Amino acid sequence: MQTKLATNLLGLDSEGMEKCFAKLGEKPFRARQVLKWIHRRGAADFTAMTDIAKDLRTKLNQAAAIEPPVVVGDSTAADGTRKWLLKVDGANAVEAVFIPEDGRGTLCVSSQAGCTLACPFCATGKQGFNRNLSAAEIIGQLWLANQALGCHEVSARAGIDSARAISNVVFMGMGEPMLNLDAVIPAARLMIDDNGYGLSRRRVTVSTSGVLPGMDRLAEECPVALAVSLHAPDNALRDRLVPINRKYPIRQLIAACNRYLERAPRDFITFEYVMLEGVNDSDAQARALLGIAAGVRCKFNLIPFNAFHDSGYRRSGAERIRSFAQVLQRAGLTVTTRKTRGDGIAAACGQLAGEVIDRTRRSKTVPITALGA
Repeated sequence: MQTKLATNLLGLDSEGMEKCFAKLGEKPFRARQVLKWIHRRGAADFTAMTDIAKDLRTKLNQAAAIEPPVVVGDSTAADGTRKWLLKVDGANAVEAVFIPEDGRGTLCVSSQAGCTLACPFCATGKQGFNRNLSAAEIIGQLWLANQALGCHEVSARAGIDSARAISNVVFMGMGEPMLNLDAVIPAARLMIDDNGYGLSRRRVTVSTSGVLPGMDRLAEECPVALAVSLHAPDNALRDRLVPINRKYPIRQLIAACNRYLERAPRDFITFEYVMLEGVNDSDAQARALLGIAAGVRCKFNLIPFNAFHDSGYRRSGAERIRSFAQVLQRAGLTVTTRKTRGDGIAAACGQLAGEVIDRTRRSKTVPITALGA
């Protein structure tokens, strides 16, 4: 939540920070210093910035702030997956999830309070939409996760550069990132900035249901890894499972994917494919995907469906998923099957819902029972 009169520095990328400091009569290197303090060392206020001149700290205390969302829920599953409920205003809270794995740790961040796209197998889509998150509210999820995992404390002791628990960030939480690029792009730039979080472009992934203008803009302004929620081999089924397909059908989507690959840090697009029993999981449907794969360099990530209340869908069985994957693999495609993580705390893929006042009126208004004043 941002103070009305103060500029929240948490969401400013390098360019935005330099502009802010220019208004204060300060040189660009001062902006870079403060950027490191906030994101590499996790400074929560300006008094901690000991190598910053006292008069500048006074200016910043008067004109700026470092204000992340407020943590109102924190739960950890038996497999180590950790989910935070983060209050972003008096009416809405979003969720972020940390998934520890051998050799890496992935943070899944949200970009909107709710989602407008209404994919029926996704809990976020079922609950409706209220608003876009700001860049500060997006990057604040990473900043808070680093705080909670002790990364900033280690960085401060080691002199900024240290091993990090979070090696990957995916925009796969609540919301459609391509519908909020004014905030997503500055947040992504901070993630890959050496003065920010220093992540590789290959380790920051933006996922989309197929909003083509957004894909083109992201490729132009901040090309990072791209994942596309495909979920169906043909337009008739995808129209039902991913309603944005009615506006941007598969043929146009594949063309946009190929445009993106011209600038992408990886030489393939990841197609996400949720496995729904009796809906999209037959061997014939797997064979139909081969036609799509022939048109674009890609790999497939099969996602066992994660149930939520009143979803109306069931997860494909393990043997069915294995058979589906084999059809693709025999054609020479790379296929992974996502391991379900965090479903015991409703933190698995497709389960994030948070607490959102629904302006789209697709669902009943969710009471904000967990939020304080």
